[in-house]
Formats: sequence, C-alpha cells, structure tokens
Amino acid sequence: MTVLKTSMRNFLAHKGRMALSAVAVLLSVAFVCGTLVFTDTMSTTFDKLFAATSSDVTVSAKGASDTGETTSDNGKPPVLPASVLDEVRGADGVKSAEGTVFSTSVTVVDGDKDSLSPTSGGPTIVGSWNGNDARTMKITDGAAPKGPEQVMVDADTADKHDLTLGDEIAVINVVGTHTAKVSGIADFTVTNPGAAIFYLDTKTAQQVLVGESGVYTNVNVTAAAGVSDAQLKKNVAAELGGGFKVQTAEETAEANQKDVEGFMSVMKYAMLGFAGIAFLVGIFLIINTFSMLVAQRTREIGLMRAIGSSRKQVNRSVLAEALLLGVFGSILGVGAGIGLAVGLMKLMGSMGMQLSTDDLTVAWTTPALGLLLGVVVTVLAAYLPARRAGKISPMAALRDAGTPADVKAGRIRGLIGLALTGAGGFALYLAGAADKAADGSLWLGLGVVLSLIGFVVVGPVLAGGVVRVLGAVLLRAFGPVGRMAERNALRNPRRTGATGAALMIGLALVACLSVVGSSMVASATDELDKTVGTDFIIQSDSGQLITPQAVQAVKSAPAVDRVTEYKWTQADFTTPDGKTLKDTAITAADPTYATDLRVETVAGKLGDAYRPDSMSVHEDFAKDHGISIGSKIDVAFEDGSTGALTVRAITSSEAVVDAGAMYTSIDTLATYVPADRMPLDMLLFVSAKDGQVDAAYTALKDSLHDYPQYTVRDQTDYKEALKDQIGQLLNMIYGLLALAIVVAILGVVNTLALSVVERTREIGLMRAIGLSRRQLRRMIRMESVVIALFGALLGLGLGMGWGATAQQLLALEGLKVLEIPWPTITGVFIGSAFVGLFAALVPAFRAGRMNVLNAIATE
Repeated sequence: MTVLKTSMRNFLAHKGRMALSAVAVLLSVAFVCGTLVFTDTMSTTFDKLFAATSSDVTVSAKGASDTGETTSDNGKPPVLPASVLDEVRGADGVKSAEGTVFSTSVTVVDGDKDSLSPTSGGPTIVGSWNGNDARTMKITDGAAPKGPEQVMVDADTADKHDLTLGDEIAVINVVGTHTAKVSGIADFTVTNPGAAIFYLDTKTAQQVLVGESGVYTNVNVTAAAGVSDAQLKKNVAAELGGGFKVQTAEETAEANQKDVEGFMSVMKYAMLGFAGIAFLVGIFLIINTFSMLVAQRTREIGLMRAIGSSRKQVNRSVLAEALLLGVFGSILGVGAGIGLAVGLMKLMGSMGMQLSTDDLTVAWTTPALGLLLGVVVTVLAAYLPARRAGKISPMAALRDAGTPADVKAGRIRGLIGLALTGAGGFALYLAGAADKAADGSLWLGLGVVLSLIGFVVVGPVLAGGVVRVLGAVLLRAFGPVGRMAERNALRNPRRTGATGAALMIGLALVACLSVVGSSMVASATDELDKTVGTDFIIQSDSGQLITPQAVQAVKSAPAVDRVTEYKWTQADFTTPDGKTLKDTAITAADPTYATDLRVETVAGKLGDAYRPDSMSVHEDFAKDHGISIGSKIDVAFEDGSTGALTVRAITSSEAVVDAGAMYTSIDTLATYVPADRMPLDMLLFVSAKDGQVDAAYTALKDSLHDYPQYTVRDQTDYKEALKDQIGQLLNMIYGLLALAIVVAILGVVNTLALSVVERTREIGLMRAIGLSRRQLRRMIRMESVVIALFGALLGLGLGMGWGATAQQLLALEGLKVLEIPWPTITGVFIGSAFVGLFAALVPAFRAGRMNVLNAIATE
C-alpha cells in the first residue's frame, strides 16, 4: 500500500511531465483502436449491404465471377438465354423469379461529357430496375425508368454531381453510346459504400449493355414459404442441369465480402504497422521521461532506501507510476481511437465512400487490445529506468542530485551497438549481392532490423562526435550561448541519443521510401526511353477496354501514321514437357508492336512471333519447360479452339515494360477465337507522321471527345502519370509516418522540459551573472535544434542506406537506376531544424519565466 501511495504521489507531483508521455501512449493506442474500429465498421457495412442485396438464390452464366461482375474480355457481360428464366420458374420451391441485366464495364457521363463515376475507386454499375433492388432502394423523387429515354440514378451520385430530374446523361460501353434523361432518384435504405448506380428498364438494359433482347446476366430467385435456400439451390440446379452458376444468398454475400476483404486487410495491417512504429518511438519517450525523473529524484530515492525501502519496493514504485501512465493514456487512447474512426469515415465520405455511423462497430476485443498494448508497452519501456532506480544506494542521499555516469556500461553499450550495426551492414551487403530478389529481401529485412537496433544502442556514443560537429558548424557563431547549448546536448549522451533515436526511426523510413520511390520512377522512365518507340499511348485509367468505335476514331484521326492494337486473353498451354498450364496470360498485338516496344530477345526475333501460328515466350518460361526456337505449344484459347503455335522468339525476363509477357499476333488469335468473342483492346499505341507529332496529339484528343473514358498520353504525360501514382502512394505513407514523427517531437519537448527542471538552479545562477531571458531561450532552442538534427542525420543516413540496398533488389527485377532524391532529403533535414525550434518553444518560454532567486534556492 505504501508503494502505491508513493507512486500516486510522485505521479501527481509530475503530472505535467507525465502528460506528454501519456499523449504518446494515447496517440499510439488511438491509431490501433481507430484502425480496428474503422475496418470492422467497413466490414459491417459491406456485410449488411451484401446480405440485403442478395436474393435467396442467384443464377448466373458459368463465365461470371463469384460476385457476378463482368469477366468477359469482349466488354460484354456473360449472359443467360431467356429460356433459363422459364426453367427456373418451373423448379420446385420457387415463389418467384426475375431476370436482370447489369454491367460494370461502362462509363456514364453527364451532358458536358464529365464522368459520373466515383472518385473513391468504387464501381459504376448500370442495370435493370428490378424487385430485388427495390428492397434496398427507395425512390425519393420522380419515378422508375420506363422506355429507352429514361434512367434512374442513386441519390448519392445525384447529390455529388448536382443531377436533377430531366438532366441528360449518356451510358457508354462496347455496344455504343445511349443517351437518356433522369426520370427518378432512388436513395439507399442500406449504406452505399461508394458505388454509382444507374437503372434502365429491362428491355433497354438488354439492348444497351448486351446489344440483344431476350438475355439476362442473372436470375434472382425467391423461395416459397418453408423452403430453405440450400434446398432451393438444389431444386434449381436440378431443373437447369449443368452449365450455370447457382448460389445461395449466403454464398453470394461471402463471395462479395471476399472480394473486398483483400483491400481491407492490406489497409488494416498497413495502418497497424505504422501504429507499431509510433509505439516504438513512444518507447524512447517513456524511457527518457522515467530516466530523467529517476535522476532528479536520486536524493529522494536514496533517503527512501536509508529509512528502510528495499530495492524491490523502489523498483515497484517506478513501475507502478508507469502502470498508472499506461492505464491513463490507454483509456484516453481508446476513446480517441473511436473518434479517429469516425473521422476516417467522414473523410471517406468526402471521397465518395459513404459509411454511416449507425454501423459503427466497436468489438470488445478492440478496447481490450488497446489497453493491453498501451499498458504493456509503457511498463516494459519503464523497466530499465525502474531497475536503475532500484540500484540507487542509501549513500546517494548525501550527494547532489544526479548519478555519475557508468563509464564501463557506456563502453559495453558502444561495443554491442557497433557489433549490431556491423552485423546489420553485413546483412545489407548480402542483400545487395543476392542473385534473386526473394533471397535478398530476407537479408534486407534482417539488415534493417539489426542496423536500426545497432544505431539505437550506439546512439549515445555517436552523440558526442556528431553534436560537436554540428556545434562547430551551427552553434559557434552564436558565441557563449551557442557553446553552452552544445555542452548541454553533450552533458548526457544517453539522453541525447535516445531523444535523437526517436526522431531517427521516422526519418529513416521517410528517406528509405523516398530513395525507393525516386529510383522506381527514374528506372521506369529510363526503361520507357529505351524500349517504347511510339509517340502516344491510349488507355482507360479505370481499366475499361477500348471499344471498336473508339479504335476506328483513333485510326481516322489526321496526322496518324500507324495504330497498334494490344489485346490480352487467357489460354491453357500444353508445353513440350507434357505439362498443362491453366489460365495462362497471352498478349495479342499487331506486328508493328515489335517496333513500338523494343523488347530484348535472347533467341530469335520478336517480329517473327507475329507470323501465322507463331508466338514468343520469356526466358524463364522457356527454361522451366525446355522450350527452344521451333518448339510447339498447344494453346487452348479462352472462348475459342486449340492451336499448335510455334515458338519463334524468346524474350528477356529482365524486361520492366510488359515483364513476363508472351506474344502472338491478333491474326493468329482471330484464327482460333470467333469474331464475336474476340477480346477488346487494352491499349493502343499510336505513331504520328513525320514532323506532325503536335498535330496528331491534338487530333487524337479531338477524335476521342465522345469517349471520355480514354486518355491520350505522349511519353512525357505517361512518365508524369507514373510519377504521380508513386507520389500519391508515398504521400499517403508519409502521412501515416507523421504519427511517429509527432510522437518523436513530443519526446524532444519532454526531454527539454525535464532538462530545464533538472537545471533549475544552474539556470538561476546563469541569470544571476548576466544571462538575459532572450539568451536563455536561444540556448534552449539551439540545444533542441542540435538534438533534432542529430536524429535527422542518423535517420537520413540510415534510410538512404536501406533505400540503396532495396534498389539493388529492384535492379534484379529490371529497375536498375538508383536515384537519391536530394531535394527531399535536404528538405527533411532543414525541416528537422524547424521541428527542433518548434519543440523548444514551451520549454524555452517556461525557462525564461523562472524567478532568479527561487531558481538559485532550488535543491
């Protein structure tokens, strides 16, 4: 009980200093709990949506995916003949059945040709209005569509794009362009997670989406009273025989949930990873806080030992304070995490993915995990300072506050740190020297962990030399004040090292990712310059295939010399070694593709692969299956027949553009695949006539004015798009790393604040002999800047080493250019100085307000 009382007294006596450490725990726990609540809420939302929109039994074509989405590469959804609907209605246990048509391979635009698709990446769905949809949609304005001139839109899309009754929109797909006016607006009775949905009447949907009447993509079946979904599925399947996909409501919902599960898992574990980094940084803050509090209470602890307190009691007293800090910070963190989840839901709403707080899901495991993590991490971080406190002898009560440095321990620490750093460096060397990326990645992971731990351990040893160099460069110009700031940073190398290490971790990751991102962009740009020999690339950013009408518009554009079509399909390969490889990708293109993309070959000529009944394979595939020039591969094309194709070329497997592709000609593909099943183009490569590149660029944009789903890019545009994609990813990662950097800044603030308290008497004496308040504040700010720059130097140096090693592994995959983003590195280093200045504002202000006489009288 005495230990608890002592801990409570000490905790409350230093509540201001504990608050900053509590904020670190709060932020880390909040990020973990917020992530779990947010992803659980998304799962609940999708579960409710899929459960509400699934009919008792759904019948779809055999070629449809489990989620019912379009899988055909000819741009049309797989369909069922109208006779299937009559057969289903005749099955036992069927109360009602309704045929529906829908497609996701569509683009919908308003009267100004602006896209109405979600910006969140959600699907655009055009389908027939049916009874199943009427269960989850309520018409709030106008009426359901009747006839080809009417379309109904969901309320979220209407609100976002200011659509009203009578507005004209156009549905664009492989069949053509269909124009209609908004006849009604329907609101979801369940949460809409971000899809844009448009409804036509059934006959119009058949013509617009498939191009023929009397077909359906799905048949929705409702069970009669007393008939289970499983029994109904058996009855329907027996009635239809084979060749169809029949799923119960539960199976459909599970398939849909699995479709979004991958995305949510990646997001969940990525965010939890960054929360773990924040926890790691918070550990340094907590260690520093308790180390300094223990040092300041040396005489007090010595007196406690002198009057009978045991080492265990002192140890338990400090750990009890840590326990209180962990519990306090974790409870607040759980609450803040729920608030963070709500904030993330609002953010997703602004991006187009609507998530309702009515579905907010807080499982009991979330607060339990948050509390457990926060308390365990805090107590573990306080263990070393607590152990150090337990070693204080009763004789310490007779000395001044503070304990003498343990020189021997410092040397041992330095040797261990150097050994770990050396081991990490050797692992990174082995990663860079690896012959295979998979093998090298294991060494890279080990090298990152060992070098990081090594730098953390050896930090106090490095602090002396690095701070002196920084002091000579930055602080000496400020005279005595600068020299005092340098000496203050050097006074306790262990403290400076731990404070700098907290900042080092976040900045090391920033530097590493910057190097990797810049190298990827530079390598891809270099590869594009070397391999792409065409002027323009045309494609859909949303992944839609290019319609024949758009292809014809491109070919008819003025100033165009040639157009190369590029298709992708799947086939079953039977190789010379007797193996059958299912669903293997094969690319079909015009013979001019051999000129448009300069692919390196290790045997034969790529142009020969476009001869009749010919193909190419890549080097690794050839080695694995004993293939050489002249070998024959039986290729069973999807939706077509089987042909024996002769291998005319073997391409290098180190290519970056079209890596691993196997080519044949479009004419060869057309020999084995019927015209109505031919896949649409994924890309078009366009070359301009000599000296007419600018004219062709303008002409191509004009020719595709009625096809806003496609983008024309020259090589400069393509490189910019690639750079933007990687840049957006890096910015998102930097945003998540900002949490760790914020915690590190709190660590600098806490260290300075406790340091000011520790030096109260010293500050009073300096003020008494003439140091002004302005000079005092400047000294503390300079000390903070040096500590921040020390952490930045270590972090940026370490991160660039990691990034350079990672690039060596990428080089094995063809990304061979190493580029150090010096503007980013320099900006981060300079920014660290401002971080130091910001962190010192409050401690410097408080130091300047000290009463000189009271400060001198402090014991």
